Amino acid sequence: MMTLMYLRRFWAAAIVLVAVAVLFPFSFHSERHLETATRVEGSEAETVARELSTRFHSPFVDRVVLVAQGLPPADSDAGAQALTTIVSGLNEESGVSAVVSYQQLRDPIFLGKGGGTFVLVGLNSSNGPVEFLVPALHARANALAVQLRPLYPQVKLELTGEIPLNFDIRKASADDVRRGETLVIPATLFLLLLAFGSLVAAIIPLAVGQLAIAATLAIAGFLGQRWHLSILVQNLATMLGLGLGIDYTLLMVSRFREAISEGHDGPAASAIATRHAGRTLLVSASTVAIGFLALLTVPISEIRSIGVAGFLVSGISVLLAVTVVPAVLALLGPRINAGKMPFTPRLDSQRSAHTGNRWRRWGVLIVAHPWLAICLAGTPLLLLAWQSAHLDTSLPKGDWLPQAAESVHALHTLERMDRAGVVQSMRLIVELPSDSIAQSDKGWNTIDQLSKRLASDPRCDRVISITTIAAGNRDALSDLSRETRRTFLSSDGQAALIEVLPKTSVSLRSQVDWLRDLRKIGGPSLTGVSNAQLRIGGIPALNADYQTIVEHSLRSVTALVVIGTLLALLGGFRAIIVAVKAILLNLLSVAAAFGALVLVFQDGHGIRLLGVGAATGSIFPLVPIVTFAIVFGLSMDYEVFLVARVLEARKSGLNELDAIPEGLAKTAGLITSAAAIMIAVFVAFTFGDFLVVKMIGFTLAIAVFIDATLVRMVIGPALLRIAGDWNWWPAGLRVSSKSQ
Repeated sequence: MMTLMYLRRFWAAAIVLVAVAVLFPFSFHSERHLETATRVEGSEAETVARELSTRFHSPFVDRVVLVAQGLPPADSDAGAQALTTIVSGLNEESGVSAVVSYQQLRDPIFLGKGGGTFVLVGLNSSNGPVEFLVPALHARANALAVQLRPLYPQVKLELTGEIPLNFDIRKASADDVRRGETLVIPATLFLLLLAFGSLVAAIIPLAVGQLAIAATLAIAGFLGQRWHLSILVQNLATMLGLGLGIDYTLLMVSRFREAISEGHDGPAASAIATRHAGRTLLVSASTVAIGFLALLTVPISEIRSIGVAGFLVSGISVLLAVTVVPAVLALLGPRINAGKMPFTPRLDSQRSAHTGNRWRRWGVLIVAHPWLAICLAGTPLLLLAWQSAHLDTSLPKGDWLPQAAESVHALHTLERMDRAGVVQSMRLIVELPSDSIAQSDKGWNTIDQLSKRLASDPRCDRVISITTIAAGNRDALSDLSRETRRTFLSSDGQAALIEVLPKTSVSLRSQVDWLRDLRKIGGPSLTGVSNAQLRIGGIPALNADYQTIVEHSLRSVTALVVIGTLLALLGGFRAIIVAVKAILLNLLSVAAAFGALVLVFQDGHGIRLLGVGAATGSIFPLVPIVTFAIVFGLSMDYEVFLVARVLEARKSGLNELDAIPEGLAKTAGLITSAAAIMIAVFVAFTFGDFLVVKMIGFTLAIAVFIDATLVRMVIGPALLRIAGDWNWWPAGLRVSSKSQ
């Protein structure tokens, strides 16, 4: 019977390993199926883009800005020749739907302050997302610069706009993660060697982490062919794959080595480790997965993508840990201790006993003075958590874009030209159902007056509409190009596009405030027409819609995570007090981590140590909702590890006073080692240039540090001592010990 059981386990492990091996090559090609753009489903910004495409048939729904420097003035003959070369070359590029420059539209907006000009390039991709056209456009721009350089040696052609900025920012983020991975893998291996003292034992968790990352990326690549998945999948899969894969395997290997040190052979020790650690891992992984599943309810592509990445990587990590790892351990047997490090001279059993005795003494101290322990550890955490009440999730101030990106260089060039509003414009669609804008004076005058009203706002640099292009003369419509009419006037003549370009000095946050003011005023008040409709798109609208949805979703995500985790814990431990205590401690850890985030990034205390020049004034809307979902699950790992061993000790006959120190003796070393590895992983991602990744990495590192020290090593055991037997009410102690 035992032989049959072992055969089944080896077959299960073989199937999982073969599946991962088949997926492995596809992980290298996943990036081509992941998007760089942010999609806010059902938002007003998305509605405007859809109407411009389907109702206006505009060739500039998706567009980039080619910034040109080092050429003669655009309004000179030499400048006209250079622009003709550029426009002709761009029109030859596949996916370019239209090109407009000063040559096509004699508008002063194309004449930058201090020289320089720009070209608007409309895009229309039939083979995937438009951001996939960016590399070819870069190549075309470089080729045109080479072509013009013999006449104009200082020529520089650079792309910017929403699409290139998203492309370069996400690429910079992915590069930061890859650099972080190169830093964290050696550090992680070193920490594993310190924890185990054996090269073989240290390599297994690291290998599982890498396999989990590869399988997650491969599956995400397949899913990305059907759904909108962000390139942030790469970031989170790498960050969490290393952390969770190592975390789960660490527990399994530790239990296996414990069984080996007790004299069991490889297969028997593997069975013991699987029986004791397997259920704990399933409960732990379910709490992590719940947090990521909750993110799928947020209708923003990059947040949903993080949910997909987290769910996949946690599921694959635990699958590998409970199938492949036990099979490998059974084959290794005592050879798990091979490759002993010279800096760990003690035998494994001696090291474990020594470490366990230290933590056992610590546990005795905690259970002897539980209220004092709670006061000493809880007071600073509550003070830190109090700072989270000041969390501001509006767009951070300052220049937080990655400075090495070409699109950022080009955007700064536009700022010096006083033309940055071309990138950050608001796109207003005004609909007059009862009047044809093209054919009635009333409709025409309504758009003309609204254009003038918007232009009078001190935050406005320029307004471009069908009436401003025609200089207020409706008869001049027939002289406009087809592309211009399709851009600014709907095919039925009842809706018009008005582009509002903010002044360069107007910050992103102020643009969002302005947009919200316009939406609040509404179409009837702005136009004086009772049934007029107003919809606003563009980058400010996308930022506003993103922020609004995240703020509204945070409560529901929090509720889903808390309720789902509570149910998972109740199912795992059959104990109400233990489950509720775990939830409350997790909320404390998260609040304290958010408080640290506010103090460092928002308020600027010590921010220069992280390579940021000044306080950001606020936190990206993405950061709190994503880090809450991640931190809540990760923190629960250590609670589950500890409580499971305390429960096991209780079932073996120990009372609460002895079971808590015993649980700490068995798990505290494991928890601190796992936490140290997690912290190393997350800290590595604070070294990059992308501010949002810095914020996420910092928050996760602080949360894990707080949780693995003050919360799980002090407050948690103290609360277990105070509750006593009530911890396990109603049925915790009646769960079969074999299941644990």
